[in-house]
Amino acid sequence: MSVAAERGLDLVEVAPEAKPPVCKIMDYGKYKYEQAKRSQVAKKKQTVIQVKEVKFRPKIEEHDFLFKVRNVKKFLDQKNRVKVTIMFRGREFSFTESGYALLGRVIEELGDQVVVEQPPKMEGRAMGMLLAPKT
Repeated sequence: MSVAAERGLDLVEVAPEAKPPVCKIMDYGKYKYEQAKRSQVAKKKQTVIQVKEVKFRPKIEEHDFLFKVRNVKKFLDQKNRVKVTIMFRGREFSFTESGYALLGRVIEELGDQVVVEQPPKMEGRAMGMLLAPKT
């Protein structure tokens, strides 16, 4: 303790569980500052991947379909995952095979720039699949 005080530094306990406890002489304020700077740089470099959702209906018109597929492409280009959902209402619920065909068509439109992370499956009155950009 006196050696650290003479040098104008701090005595920091590095490993309190060790027998005997391990201490280090350092400038603790400078150490905390450098640690905060390192975490800021690491935080700046990381990318946040979001899950975007695009909803379809089983009886969708061609232009609407192409418009929504264009949005899916845009989200994938931004390195986001996309959840494609088909909402069923009333009697549409009995024709789920048209939903599978529509999701297959979405995958076909996107081609090889997409990876299917979660294949199409029913979730209550909706059918969904999860797409991710190909890296």
